[in-house]
Order: sequence, then C-alpha cells, then structure tokens
Amino acid sequence: MLRFAPSPTGEMHIGELRVAIFNYMVAKQRDVNFIVRIEDTDKERNITGKDTEIMEILEKFALTHDSVSHQSENLHMHQTLAIRLLEEKKAFVCTCKSPNCSGQCMDIGTNNLSKLKEEKTPFVIRIKKPECNIIYQDLLKGEMSATPDEVDSFVILREDSTPSHDFACACDDMISGVTLIIRGEDHLLNTPKQMHIKTLLGYDQETEYAHLPNILNNEDNKMSIDDDAGSVKWLFEQGFIPDAIANYLIALGNETPTEIFTMPEALEWFDLFKISTSPVKFDIEKLRFINRKHLEMMDDKRLSVLFGFADENIGKLAKVYLEEASTINELEEKIRAIFKPKDFSGEWGEQMKQMSDVIFDAPMINTYDAFESYIMEKTGLQGANFSKPLRHLLTGAGDGPELSNIYPYIKSYILEVAS
Repeated sequence: MLRFAPSPTGEMHIGELRVAIFNYMVAKQRDVNFIVRIEDTDKERNITGKDTEIMEILEKFALTHDSVSHQSENLHMHQTLAIRLLEEKKAFVCTCKSPNCSGQCMDIGTNNLSKLKEEKTPFVIRIKKPECNIIYQDLLKGEMSATPDEVDSFVILREDSTPSHDFACACDDMISGVTLIIRGEDHLLNTPKQMHIKTLLGYDQETEYAHLPNILNNEDNKMSIDDDAGSVKWLFEQGFIPDAIANYLIALGNETPTEIFTMPEALEWFDLFKISTSPVKFDIEKLRFINRKHLEMMDDKRLSVLFGFADENIGKLAKVYLEEASTINELEEKIRAIFKPKDFSGEWGEQMKQMSDVIFDAPMINTYDAFESYIMEKTGLQGANFSKPLRHLLTGAGDGPELSNIYPYIKSYILEVAS
C-alpha cells in the first residue's frame, strides 16, 4: 500500500507532484493499492476548494487511486489513540505556555484532565520522548538515525483536541496499512517521530521509507511552495501539458533509457533505487524542450481542440510553429494571429486590402505556388510590396515559417484568414 498525502493549504508544488507520480508508479509496479489522503487537520491554514483542485490535478496526470479520504474523518480515532497513550503513561498532559515542555508536566495524569477542563486551563498532550536512538533504513539515503533529543516530547494532541501532523499521519498510515512511504526529504525529521508513535502504539508491521531529494531553483535554494514557478497551476497557466511535466519530473535526477517518454512507457523501466540522492535543479528551459517534443507527438486533431478547433489541419498548422514555440500559450498566440481580423491601416495596409479583395473573388486554389502566382498576377505587386503584405495578411505577423508550409493548412479557411 502506498499513499499520497497532500495538504489543502496552498498550491500543489512540483515537488509534491513528483512524490505523487512516484508513489503511483511504484504502486502500479508492485500491484498494490495507491490511496490519496487529504491532510486537512490544520484548520486555520486550510483553503476552501484546494482539496478539489488537488484531485483535479491528479486526474489531469491520470494518477488513478483506489480510495480518497480526508484526515479529519479520523479525528475520533486520533483522539482515542492519544488518550490510550496517556492512560498507558506513554504520553503526558502539558500545560506549558512555551513551545517546549519544561519537564514539570510529566506527573500530570489522566485523573487531572477533568480538573483542567473544569478550570479551562489550556493543555496539550505530548508523547514521551524515546529512550534511545531511532534507526531506520532509507531506500535512497541508507541508514538514518535520530537521537532522543531530536525527536523530543512533541505534541500529539493540540489544545483544541485536534491531532498534530505527525500523530495524525502516523495513525492514518497504520489504519490504512501503508507499507512504503515515498516523500520529500523535508520530512526527514517527521519519520523518526512517526516511527516512535507507531512503536508506542504497538504497531509492528514493517514500513519502508524513501525520501526524495529537494528540487532547487536557479539560485540553488530549495523551491518554496509559494514560488510561482514551483506550482503545478503556474505551469498549466504557462501552457505546459501534463505528459511533458510528468516526463520532466520522472527524468529529473534519474537514469532513463530515453529522453522523451510517457508515464505508461516509464512504468516498464522506472526504478526507485536509481533516483539521485543529491538535490536536483528545476530547469525551465529543459521543460520547454520536453514540452515541445510532446506537442510534436500529440494527435493533430486533439492538438487543434486546444485552440478551439476540431480539425487535424489546425493541429498540423500548430506543429509548423514548433520551431519557434514550445508551449500551448505560444502556439495559441500564433494561431490566434492568423485568424483574427487583419489591420489594414498599417504600413502594408493598402497592399493587404488589395490582396484581400482578390482572394475573396478567387476560386479555391490547392497549392501555394498556384495561389501566390494568382495573387501576384491579379494585383501586379512585386518583391517586398508583395511578400511582406501577403505574410501579414495570412499570418498576422511580419516573420515566421515559410508561407508554403502554412498555406496547405489554412486554405480551407482562407476567406476568414484574409479578412
């Protein structure tokens, strides 16, 4: 059993998406369940609708799951298990007002709970810190160890009786029977804490861990979830497509047999153990290259739909522009310029209007050479007075691919294009 456990407190970061993809792929390879758990116990930071956005993103990447749940659904279980640890003297009530416990609360037992509640004295429940180092084997990083002081007596139930992240996460992993946890290395300190919780609760099922290295920005700093360029939503807004983003994230810091691939193809050779243990850099130019390659591979008609058509010729037209464009947005700008009403008031306006009038009275002409000869003969225009205005009339731009490469795909729309 593998899981993806995002928090609905902000935009999904590409590091989170990478975690989701790897969990999904390994689950498929091992033929075990892949579940999604929305970690929504931090009520103050939760953003309405973000859980829905998360699921929509997973759907765009075809990361199918066996079940989805919200962590808050298990609140009663979290509270019950915390009280159990308290009754077994594996946890204690803490009334300290500072973030850290002074140690004077260790003797407050369950019999004092009622009194504290009656007096409305704020308290939390803390787990007792371990007595020895917590050692585990990380699938990527090797042997990892945390001292008792690093784990400490951390909070498992807050003042409002909601569980801390570590406690809820550990309990839910136990309840779900998660056997492998793949997540970012920013959770390295969470792992020994969650292992400690499971141990004190008597959970003895073996759990494997793999902590993925951080994704760095161009300044060699860990990318923040607040970075625009670090969010999946931003990448979509820039015109990057899911297949390309997945390709890039799977290849990032990985050994791959080919540079361009789809996720189903990657399932055949993906090996978690070949992931680099060093931080990896987010390279937007590399992503642009991969995006362009996936646009080249896309079905022509499907590509045209992205621009409001259902015509394979428009898809082929878009691919003509892939020598100078890499994203949906950049392609759309080219396609939109071709079909928008032309401006006849500029430098070449008079010649463009002359050509437009000829085109409206012309028969359907199949080849570009014949079309060019016909317009030239009817207008009497030559040289730059012909080529420049014709390009502006047919493409809405002063430069670009050869018109002979564009004309075959716009000839059936020529009256709309030339108006």
